[in-house]
Amino acid sequence: MGRKQTNKVIFENVTVLDAGAKGVSVAKAPEGQVIFIPNVVPGDVVDVQTLKKRKSYFEGKAVKFHSYSENRTEPVCQHFGACGGCKWQNMKYEQQLHYKNQEVYNNLKRIGKIELPDFEPILGSEKQFFYRNKMEFGFSDTRWLTDKEIKSDDDTLSKKPALGFHIPRMWDKILDIEKCHLQEDPSNAIRNEIKRFAVENNMTFFNARNHEGLLRTLMIRTASTGEIMVLIQFFEEDKAQRELLLNHIAEQFPQIISLQYVINSKANDTLYDQDIKLYKGRDYILEEMEGLHFSINAKSFYQTNSDQAFELYKITREFAGLTGNEIVYDLYTGTGTIAQFVSKQAKKVIGVEAVPEAIADAKENAKRNNITNCEFYVGDMKNVFNDTFIAKHGQPDVIITDPPRDGMHKDVVEQLLKIGADRIVYVSCNSATQARDLALMNEMYKVKRVRPVDMFPQTHHVENVVLLEKR
Repeated sequence: MGRKQTNKVIFENVTVLDAGAKGVSVAKAPEGQVIFIPNVVPGDVVDVQTLKKRKSYFEGKAVKFHSYSENRTEPVCQHFGACGGCKWQNMKYEQQLHYKNQEVYNNLKRIGKIELPDFEPILGSEKQFFYRNKMEFGFSDTRWLTDKEIKSDDDTLSKKPALGFHIPRMWDKILDIEKCHLQEDPSNAIRNEIKRFAVENNMTFFNARNHEGLLRTLMIRTASTGEIMVLIQFFEEDKAQRELLLNHIAEQFPQIISLQYVINSKANDTLYDQDIKLYKGRDYILEEMEGLHFSINAKSFYQTNSDQAFELYKITREFAGLTGNEIVYDLYTGTGTIAQFVSKQAKKVIGVEAVPEAIADAKENAKRNNITNCEFYVGDMKNVFNDTFIAKHGQPDVIITDPPRDGMHKDVVEQLLKIGADRIVYVSCNSATQARDLALMNEMYKVKRVRPVDMFPQTHHVENVVLLEKR
C-alpha cells in the first residue's frame, strides 16, 4: 500500500515495468493502478510520489531509488531531466530500439487488428547524438530555474535571461541551454555567442506574458554539405540593435551561408505566414543525397536527421520494388525529396502536396537535379485524385504516402482504395494513426513488409515503413 505525505501518496519499492508513450515509463501501484513516471528506466526499483490522480492512472515522480536497472546508462547532457527533449538519454541505445520496435508492433496489432508479417529489424541510427539538422531556440527574460539552481541560493539567477528550450507544458518559461547534444557544432557556439553579445549590449529578451522585448527566437539549420543557415526572429524593429547583432554574427561565423531575420509582432512565433528577410548570403542552404541536391529555405520541411533520412528513403525505394517501368504517385511529397530519390528507377513520378511553397521548391530542385520524369502538383490530397487527374497522369502502379502525424484523411484512404494501385508504401512518423489507416485498407491490401526506422535517438519517436500489396 502507499503511504500519505503532504496529501500525496507515496508508493514504495515499485518496479518500473515498461517504457510507455511520450517517453515516460510505466509501473503499477500495489492495487493495480498504472503509474506514469518520467526519468526512470524499465527495471529501476523506486519510491514514487504521486503528483496527479486520474480515473485509471497516476502521474508521479521517483523520489528514491532502491536499485537501478541494468538497461540504464549515464546521461551525457547536463540539462537532462530539466529539458524535456531527450527523455531516454538514461536508457541504453539497444533498449531504446527495443521499446520503439515494441510500440510500432503494439500499435499495428492493437489498433490495426490486422495480420502482420515478421518485422524486419529496426534500423538504428549510426549517430546517436548531434544528428539534427534543424534546431529552434527561444529567447526569454523569464528564465526557468532548475532544482539545483533553486537550491544554490543565488538570487541573481532568476533575473538572468535565457536562450534555450521551452519547458514542457510551460509556454512562457525557457530553460537556458549551455550545451545541447542534438545539433553538431558550431550550433552551440553560435547560440552561446548570440546570447553573450545580446546581454553585453543590453538587448531585451522576449516576455511571452507581457508581449514585449526585442529578441524572440533563433533557428539554426545545418546540412550534410557543411552549409549553415541562421535566422533570428525579432519581436519589433530596432534597426540599430538588429544590425549590430546580425553584423556581429556574420563576422564571428563567416561559415554561415544564409543569415536571415524576421520582424514578428503577432501573438505566436510561427514563421509560415511571415516575410523573411535575407541579411547576408543566399536564402537557402543545399542538402545532398546520393548525388541529388535539395535547396532548404527557412520554411522548408526536410527530415531533421539527414543521415537517417537517406536510410529511410532507401528502404522506401526498396519496398516500392521499382523496375523502371512504373508510374509512381508520391503523396504529401513536401519538397519532392522522396519523389526525386526514387525517380531514376521509375518511368514517371507524380508528387502532390497541399503547400504551394513546397511544390515551388520541389520543381526548383528537380530542375537543379536535371530530373525530367517528375511532375509536381499543388492540391488537397482528399480532393485531387478525381477521375480526370488519374486519366491525365495515368493509373499508378505504386503509391508512396508519407502523411503528417495525423495520418491520412479518411477520404484520401477511400481515394487510394478506388485507385487500386498494385503496391502502396506507407511511411509514417506515428504508427498509431498509420495502424488506423492500415485497418481501413485491410480488405483490399495485405501488409507484406514492415520496418521501423529510428530517426530520433534518445527520444521515444520512431518512423515506420510498411509495404502493402493488393490482395
